[in-house]
Amino acid sequence: MLINLPNILTMIRVLLIPILVMVAYLPFSWSWFAAAVVFWFACITDYWDGYLARKMNLMTPFGAFLDPVADKLIVAVSLLILVERDASVWLTLPAVIIVGREIVISALREWMAELGKRASVAVSYVGKVKTLLQMVAITGLLGIHPESQTGLIVSDGWYIASLIALYVSAGLTLWSMLVYLHAAWPVLKGSAAK
Repeated sequence: MLINLPNILTMIRVLLIPILVMVAYLPFSWSWFAAAVVFWFACITDYWDGYLARKMNLMTPFGAFLDPVADKLIVAVSLLILVERDASVWLTLPAVIIVGREIVISALREWMAELGKRASVAVSYVGKVKTLLQMVAITGLLGIHPESQTGLIVSDGWYIASLIALYVSAGLTLWSMLVYLHAAWPVLKGSAAK
């Protein structure tokens, strides 16, 4: 069945993307905090759609397609917003790593699926930890508007902690990409030899 609760939650996550963008750019002091709340709500739908799909045996091809697309879109859009807002190499570097990895792995999975070897590049535990860290980091970074920083250690501390979480996430992103590429290497090497 195409329309079920997990798929509805996934579609809600997609619909939250333009809402996140609009809220982030509202000319109010609370807009970045509101954007963080929208992003966090999207993260909660990500958890629940997967949990309910497995628990209630409601997995569908549509959900299997849309869920990772929704995840990648909201993360990429959020990172683009943050890079534009903060205009800092310290934020741009992990953002480029995270978005670049998603492009590489998506292409690799698609190519491996065409060869009937999709299971070789299945989601790993490292990928799940990486995703959780990204969610925490992006929520924290969205919730702190640089212009409203009071200079308090708490505000600066939250921003730095979120940035560190983003860097750890980017490190795990590279590691998981290497794991995927290593798993796919026999196929990649074999096709290159032809």
